[in-house]
Amino acid sequence: MLSYQHIYHAGNLADVQKHALLCAMLDYMGQKPKPISYLETHSGRGLYDLQAPEAVKTGEAEAGIGVAEDWFAVDHPFRRALKAVRDGFGDQAYGGSPLLAAQIMRAGDKMHLAELHPQEGDALEDAMVMFDAKIHRRDGFEMVQAVCPPTPRRGLLLIDPSYEMKSDYDLIPSQIAKLHRKWNVGVIALWYPILKDATHLPMLTALEFQNLPKTLRHEVRFPAAREGHRMIGSGMFIVNAPWGLQDEAKRLTKAFSTLN
Repeated sequence: MLSYQHIYHAGNLADVQKHALLCAMLDYMGQKPKPISYLETHSGRGLYDLQAPEAVKTGEAEAGIGVAEDWFAVDHPFRRALKAVRDGFGDQAYGGSPLLAAQIMRAGDKMHLAELHPQEGDALEDAMVMFDAKIHRRDGFEMVQAVCPPTPRRGLLLIDPSYEMKSDYDLIPSQIAKLHRKWNVGVIALWYPILKDATHLPMLTALEFQNLPKTLRHEVRFPAAREGHRMIGSGMFIVNAPWGLQDEAKRLTKAFSTLN
Protein backbone atom coordinates (compact mmCIF):
# COMPACT_ATOMS: atom_id res chain seq x y z
CA MET A 1 0.00 0.00 0.00
CA LEU A 2 1.47 3.34 -1.04
CA SER A 3 -0.20 5.02 1.95
CA TYR A 4 1.97 3.24 4.53
CA GLN A 5 4.75 5.23 6.21
CA HIS A 6 6.79 3.56 8.94
CA ILE A 7 7.68 6.82 10.70
CA TYR A 8 4.55 6.38 12.84
CA HIS A 9 5.89 3.04 14.11
CA ALA A 10 9.70 3.35 13.89
CA GLY A 11 11.52 2.10 16.96
CA ASN A 12 8.49 0.26 18.34
CA LEU A 13 8.71 -3.11 20.08
CA ALA A 14 8.23 -4.99 16.82
CA ASP A 15 11.23 -3.13 15.38
CA VAL A 16 13.25 -4.06 18.47
CA GLN A 17 12.64 -7.77 17.93
CA LYS A 18 13.17 -7.63 14.17
CA HIS A 19 16.29 -5.46 14.29
CA ALA A 20 17.92 -7.35 17.15
CA LEU A 21 17.65 -10.64 15.26
CA LEU A 22 18.66 -9.04 11.96
CA CYS A 23 21.79 -7.43 13.41
CA ALA A 24 22.74 -10.65 15.20
CA MET A 25 22.47 -12.61 11.94
CA LEU A 26 24.48 -10.12 9.89
CA ASP A 27 27.15 -9.87 12.57
CA TYR A 28 27.53 -13.66 12.67
CA MET A 29 27.63 -13.95 8.88
CA GLY A 30 30.24 -11.21 8.71
CA GLN A 31 32.65 -13.14 10.91
CA LYS A 32 33.66 -15.28 7.93
CA PRO A 33 36.02 -13.59 5.44
CA LYS A 34 33.58 -14.04 2.58
CA PRO A 35 31.39 -11.28 1.10
CA ILE A 36 27.63 -11.37 1.51
CA SER A 37 24.57 -9.92 -0.18
CA TYR A 38 21.82 -8.19 1.76
CA LEU A 39 18.40 -7.76 0.17
CA GLU A 40 15.14 -6.15 1.32
CA THR A 41 11.70 -6.22 -0.25
CA HIS A 42 10.15 -3.29 1.66
CA SER A 43 12.92 -0.95 2.77
CA GLY A 44 11.07 2.19 3.88
CA ARG A 45 13.01 5.43 4.21
CA GLY A 46 15.94 3.92 6.10
CA LEU A 47 16.35 6.78 8.59
CA TYR A 48 13.77 8.01 11.11
CA ASP A 49 13.64 11.01 13.43
CA LEU A 50 12.02 9.86 16.66
CA GLN A 51 11.18 13.48 17.51
CA ALA A 52 9.17 13.89 14.30
CA PRO A 53 5.49 14.70 14.95
CA GLU A 54 4.39 11.36 13.48
CA ALA A 55 6.60 9.37 15.85
CA VAL A 56 5.71 11.46 18.90
CA LYS A 57 2.00 11.20 18.09
CA THR A 58 1.87 7.42 18.43
CA GLY A 59 4.38 7.11 21.28
CA GLU A 60 5.48 3.74 19.92
CA ALA A 61 9.19 4.54 19.95
CA GLU A 62 9.02 5.78 23.53
CA ALA A 63 7.37 2.51 24.57
CA GLY A 64 9.70 0.55 22.29
CA ILE A 65 13.40 1.34 21.96
CA GLY A 66 12.98 3.90 24.74
CA VAL A 67 12.27 1.01 27.12
CA ALA A 68 14.17 -1.83 25.45
CA GLU A 69 17.58 -0.33 24.66
CA ASP A 70 18.99 -1.32 28.04
CA TRP A 71 18.15 -4.96 27.30
CA PHE A 72 21.22 -5.03 25.06
CA ALA A 73 24.84 -4.85 26.13
CA VAL A 74 26.86 -2.06 24.54
CA ASP A 75 28.72 -4.60 22.38
CA HIS A 76 25.54 -6.26 21.07
CA PRO A 77 25.36 -5.90 17.25
CA PHE A 78 22.00 -4.06 17.44
CA ARG A 79 23.25 -1.63 20.08
CA ARG A 80 26.46 -1.00 18.13
CA ALA A 81 24.56 -0.37 14.88
CA LEU A 82 22.13 1.96 16.63
CA LYS A 83 25.01 3.93 18.15
CA ALA A 84 26.64 4.27 14.74
CA VAL A 85 23.39 5.66 13.30
CA ARG A 86 23.13 8.20 16.13
CA ASP A 87 26.77 9.18 15.76
CA GLY A 88 26.12 9.91 12.11
CA PHE A 89 22.66 11.44 12.21
CA GLY A 90 21.96 12.69 15.74
CA ASP A 91 20.76 11.44 19.11
CA GLN A 92 17.11 11.16 18.03
CA ALA A 93 17.88 9.18 14.88
CA TYR A 94 16.68 5.62 14.52
CA GLY A 95 17.85 3.38 11.72
CA GLY A 96 15.48 1.31 9.70
CA SER A 97 16.77 -2.10 8.73
CA PRO A 98 18.69 -0.87 5.64
CA LEU A 99 20.67 1.68 7.64
CA LEU A 100 21.27 -0.66 10.58
CA ALA A 101 22.46 -3.37 8.19
CA ALA A 102 24.80 -0.90 6.53
CA GLN A 103 26.58 -0.29 9.86
CA ILE A 104 27.45 -3.99 10.09
CA MET A 105 28.27 -4.80 6.50
CA ARG A 106 31.81 -4.62 5.16
CA ALA A 107 33.65 -3.53 2.04
CA GLY A 108 32.82 -6.02 -0.68
CA ASP A 109 29.34 -6.79 0.65
CA LYS A 110 26.40 -5.84 -1.60
CA MET A 111 22.97 -4.38 -0.80
CA HIS A 112 19.79 -4.48 -2.90
CA LEU A 113 16.94 -2.42 -1.44
CA ALA A 114 13.44 -2.13 -2.89
CA GLU A 115 10.98 0.65 -2.09
CA LEU A 116 7.92 1.43 -4.21
CA HIS A 117 6.55 4.45 -2.29
CA PRO A 118 7.85 7.58 -4.15
CA GLN A 119 8.55 9.78 -1.11
CA GLU A 120 9.90 6.91 0.98
CA GLY A 121 12.13 5.90 -1.92
CA ASP A 122 13.51 9.44 -2.23
CA ALA A 123 14.27 9.51 1.50
CA LEU A 124 15.88 6.05 1.29
CA GLU A 125 18.23 7.22 -1.44
CA ASP A 126 19.22 10.21 0.70
CA ALA A 127 19.81 8.06 3.79
CA MET A 128 21.91 5.49 1.93
CA VAL A 129 23.91 7.88 -0.25
CA MET A 130 27.18 7.17 1.57
CA PHE A 131 26.77 3.41 1.30
CA ASP A 132 27.23 1.10 -1.68
CA ALA A 133 23.54 0.17 -1.96
CA LYS A 134 21.51 -0.46 -5.10
CA ILE A 135 18.07 1.14 -4.67
CA HIS A 136 15.29 -0.48 -6.71
CA ARG A 137 12.17 1.65 -7.20
CA ARG A 138 9.93 -1.32 -7.90
CA ASP A 139 7.84 -4.01 -6.24
CA GLY A 140 10.02 -5.78 -3.72
CA PHE A 141 8.95 -9.30 -4.55
CA GLU A 142 9.60 -8.68 -8.23
CA MET A 143 13.04 -7.30 -7.36
CA VAL A 144 14.21 -10.22 -5.27
CA GLN A 145 12.91 -12.78 -7.75
CA ALA A 146 14.91 -10.98 -10.45
CA VAL A 147 18.09 -10.59 -8.38
CA CYS A 148 18.18 -14.05 -6.75
CA PRO A 149 20.47 -15.82 -6.62
CA PRO A 150 22.51 -12.70 -5.92
CA THR A 151 26.23 -12.12 -6.26
CA PRO A 152 27.80 -12.76 -3.79
CA ARG A 153 25.67 -15.87 -3.38
CA ARG A 154 26.05 -16.02 0.38
CA GLY A 155 23.60 -13.64 2.02
CA LEU A 156 20.38 -12.64 3.73
CA LEU A 157 16.99 -11.42 2.55
CA LEU A 158 14.56 -9.54 4.79
CA ILE A 159 10.87 -9.62 3.82
CA ASP A 160 9.09 -6.93 5.82
CA PRO A 161 5.82 -5.76 4.24
CA SER A 162 3.28 -3.58 5.98
CA TYR A 163 0.55 -6.24 5.56
CA GLU A 164 -1.91 -3.47 4.77
CA MET A 165 -2.56 -5.49 1.64
CA LYS A 166 -4.15 -8.66 3.00
CA SER A 167 -3.03 -10.52 -0.10
CA ASP A 168 0.52 -10.43 1.30
CA TYR A 169 -0.37 -13.22 3.71
CA ASP A 170 -1.42 -15.46 0.81
CA LEU A 171 1.45 -14.45 -1.48
CA ILE A 172 4.39 -14.85 0.88
CA PRO A 173 4.59 -18.67 1.31
CA SER A 174 4.83 -19.30 -2.43
CA GLN A 175 7.29 -16.42 -2.84
CA ILE A 176 9.57 -17.83 -0.16
CA ALA A 177 9.36 -21.36 -1.57
CA LYS A 178 10.29 -20.09 -5.04
CA LEU A 179 13.15 -17.99 -3.66
CA HIS A 180 14.54 -20.93 -1.72
CA ARG A 181 14.51 -23.13 -4.81
CA LYS A 182 16.51 -20.47 -6.67
CA TRP A 183 18.78 -19.56 -3.75
CA ASN A 184 19.03 -22.56 -1.47
CA VAL A 185 21.94 -21.15 0.59
CA GLY A 186 20.25 -17.83 1.31
CA VAL A 187 19.00 -16.84 4.74
CA ILE A 188 15.40 -15.70 4.25
CA ALA A 189 13.95 -13.74 7.18
CA LEU A 190 10.24 -12.92 7.23
CA TRP A 191 8.77 -10.46 9.72
CA TYR A 192 5.04 -10.55 10.50
CA PRO A 193 2.72 -8.81 12.98
CA ILE A 194 0.75 -10.74 15.56
CA LEU A 195 -2.73 -9.26 15.59
CA LYS A 196 -5.63 -9.92 17.92
CA ASP A 197 -7.42 -11.92 15.22
CA ALA A 198 -4.34 -14.12 14.54
CA THR A 199 -4.31 -13.27 10.82
CA HIS A 200 -0.78 -14.68 10.51
CA LEU A 201 -1.57 -18.29 11.38
CA PRO A 202 -2.71 -19.58 7.94
CA MET A 203 0.44 -18.07 6.40
CA LEU A 204 2.65 -19.92 8.89
CA THR A 205 0.78 -23.16 8.30
CA ALA A 206 1.40 -22.78 4.57
CA LEU A 207 5.09 -22.09 5.21
CA GLU A 208 5.41 -25.23 7.32
CA PHE A 209 4.08 -27.30 4.38
CA GLN A 210 7.00 -26.08 2.24
CA ASN A 211 9.51 -28.26 4.15
CA LEU A 212 12.03 -25.45 4.30
CA PRO A 213 15.40 -26.17 5.98
CA LYS A 214 16.76 -24.93 9.31
CA THR A 215 13.72 -22.84 10.12
CA LEU A 216 13.39 -20.73 13.24
CA ARG A 217 10.05 -19.26 14.30
CA HIS A 218 10.34 -16.66 17.02
CA GLU A 219 7.45 -14.70 18.47
CA VAL A 220 7.13 -12.16 21.26
CA ARG A 221 4.08 -10.59 22.85
CA PHE A 222 3.70 -7.08 24.21
CA PRO A 223 0.93 -4.73 25.32
CA ALA A 224 -0.98 -2.92 22.58
CA ALA A 225 0.59 0.47 21.87
CA ARG A 226 -2.69 2.25 22.60
CA GLU A 227 -6.36 1.51 23.08
CA GLY A 228 -7.83 -0.14 20.01
CA HIS A 229 -4.44 -1.02 18.51
CA ARG A 230 -4.61 -4.48 16.96
CA MET A 231 -0.94 -5.52 17.14
CA ILE A 232 -0.09 -7.43 20.31
CA GLY A 233 3.10 -9.13 19.21
CA SER A 234 5.75 -9.62 16.57
CA GLY A 235 7.15 -12.65 14.77
CA MET A 236 10.10 -13.71 12.66
CA PHE A 237 10.18 -16.83 10.48
CA ILE A 238 13.72 -17.55 9.28
CA VAL A 239 14.90 -20.06 6.70
CA ASN A 240 18.50 -21.29 6.96
CA ALA A 241 18.75 -19.66 10.38
CA PRO A 242 22.42 -19.04 11.25
CA TRP A 243 24.07 -21.02 14.01
CA GLY A 244 23.49 -19.60 17.47
CA LEU A 245 20.44 -17.53 16.57
CA GLN A 246 18.26 -19.71 18.77
CA ASP A 247 20.18 -18.45 21.81
CA GLU A 248 19.57 -14.82 20.84
CA ALA A 249 15.89 -15.59 20.31
CA LYS A 250 15.61 -17.13 23.77
CA ARG A 251 17.28 -14.09 25.31
CA LEU A 252 14.82 -11.80 23.56
CA THR A 253 11.88 -13.90 24.74
CA LYS A 254 13.03 -13.50 28.30
CA ALA A 255 13.48 -9.72 27.91
CA PHE A 256 10.04 -9.24 26.34
CA SER A 257 8.44 -11.29 29.10
CA THR A 258 9.21 -8.45 31.53
CA LEU A 259 6.64 -6.27 29.73
CA ASN A 260 3.64 -8.46 30.49
